[in-house]
Amino acid sequence: MDINAAGGSEAGASVEKIAALGDYKASPLFTEAERVALEFADGASATPHDVSEELFARVQAHYDNAQIVELAYIIATENLTSRFNRSFRVEPQGFFCILPPGGVRKPGLR
Repeated sequence: MDINAAGGSEAGASVEKIAALGDYKASPLFTEAERVALEFADGASATPHDVSEELFARVQAHYDNAQIVELAYIIATENLTSRFNRSFRVEPQGFFCILPPGGVRKPGLR
C-alpha cells in the first residue's frame, strides 16, 4: 500500500475497504455512488481515455457538477503524480501500515 491508501485511511476509509478496492464492483463494502466514482476513475485513468456517455450519465446521477470537477481533478492529480513517480523510479514511502489492536506496529508490517 502507498500514500494513496494513507490518504484514504486518514479520510475515514477502513482497512477492509482499502483492501477491497481491487474488487470494488462486486464488494458489498462500497455504495453505488462510490462504485460509480471508482469506475469513473478507472475510465479517466485508462489509456486511451474511456469515460463513455453512459458512464458519465451515471456519474451525474450521483454527483453535481462541482463534485464531478473535484473528482476529475483528484483523478488527474493522482495520475500525474503516479506517472511522475514511476518515471523517476520513486518507490512508495510506506506512509500506510496496518496497526494491530493497541496501535503497536509489528516489525515488517507495511
